[in-house]
Amino acid sequence: MTVQSWPLPLGGWPPGTWAVPYVASAAPGAVGPEQWLGGANCQVFAYGILSLFGLSCPPLRSSDLWEDSAATVVVERPGPLDLVLFNATEDPFGAHLGVWMAPDEILHLCKEVGVPVVWPMAEFSRRARYATTVGFKRVLRVVGVLG
Repeated sequence: MTVQSWPLPLGGWPPGTWAVPYVASAAPGAVGPEQWLGGANCQVFAYGILSLFGLSCPPLRSSDLWEDSAATVVVERPGPLDLVLFNATEDPFGAHLGVWMAPDEILHLCKEVGVPVVWPMAEFSRRARYATTVGFKRVLRVVGVLG
């Protein structure tokens, strides 16, 4: 992980960022956006990371996020802080979500590891459940930094 090449949140990374536990039940709509440091699923974690940079994504599940055009837009080439959706197929339903931090560095939270981790694209493709990149979404809503 080369955090030096990443964007840096105003005020730095909050304590506990790298120890957020994976909690499957802490999904969008089940926990408030301010609670992500206490435990999250992949979506809530990704949205929490974005909030540190003043970006606001509605609490959408993967397929709803993929269909959304009010708060996000599909991009062909990801940039820092874009969302990446992975699944076993091109179907966005139940897709896993990560945050593109730098070229070939995706920050995400998955059950397999249990805490935040950074993987290159090749690491996702080694796992059948993440083998397909559904696509990339850029969050458009900029708000005051919550961090």
